[in-house]
Amino acid sequence: MVAKLIDEDPEQAYEYAKIALRLASRVAAVREAAGFAAYANQKFSEALAEFRAARRMTGGVELWPVMADCERGLGRPEKALDMAGAPEVHKLDKAGQVEMRLVVAGARRDMGQIDAAIVTLQSPELASNSVQPWTARLRYAYADALLAAEREDEAREWFAKAIEADRDGSTDASDRLAELEGVEFVDALQVDDSDASDASGDSGDSDAVDSEDVVALEADADAGTDVVDRDKD
Repeated sequence: MVAKLIDEDPEQAYEYAKIALRLASRVAAVREAAGFAAYANQKFSEALAEFRAARRMTGGVELWPVMADCERGLGRPEKALDMAGAPEVHKLDKAGQVEMRLVVAGARRDMGQIDAAIVTLQSPELASNSVQPWTARLRYAYADALLAAEREDEAREWFAKAIEADRDGSTDASDRLAELEGVEFVDALQVDDSDASDASGDSGDSDAVDSEDVVALEADADAGTDVVDRDKD
C-alpha cells in the first residue's frame, strides 16, 4: 500500500507507513518502506534512521545512495561525498552506481561546485545511446547542471535527449526545453472562458442598443401622437 501511494499521495503513504511500523517494526521491508515514505515527504532525518535500521537488518548496500541523499537533505553535502568514497559503493549494481553519481553531483551543486557537478555526471552511462531506467534522470541532471553553468545551447541539447529517454514522463524536461525555446503554453480552458466572456459582453451591448432603440421609437410615437392631437384641436 505504501509503495503504491508514494507517488500519488505521499502524505497518505507516510501515514500508512507509521501504522505499519507500529505493527511490524522488526521487519526490514517495513522499515525500508517507512524510510521511503518519510523521504518522499522530505523528512530526511526520519528517513535516514529507517534506512539505517533496514540496512542493519539485511546487511545490503542498496539503500546507500538514498541514505547519502538524506545527508544532502539535512544540509550535509560533505557527508554525502564521504559516503561516495566508502567501500559500499563498489558493491552497488549499475543502477545503484548511477544513483550514487547523481547524489554526488547534487552534493557538488549544494556546495556551489557547478563545474565539478558537470564532470561528475560525465560517464559512460551518460554517453550511451541505449535507454535504461536511469537514462532520463541522468540526462536531465546533466542538462540542468549545464544550464546552471550558463551553457544554454548544451543544456538545450541534453534536455532534448532527456525527453527522448523519458518514456513515462518522470521528468519535466519537455517543459524546461520549451522554456528555453521561448514557447508559451496557453490554457485552453482559460481561452474558452475568455471567449465566452467576450461573447457575453457583446450580447450585453446588443441588448443595450436594442433597448435604446425601443425607447427612441416610443418617444417618437408619443411625439407623433401629440402632433395629431394638436392638429385635431
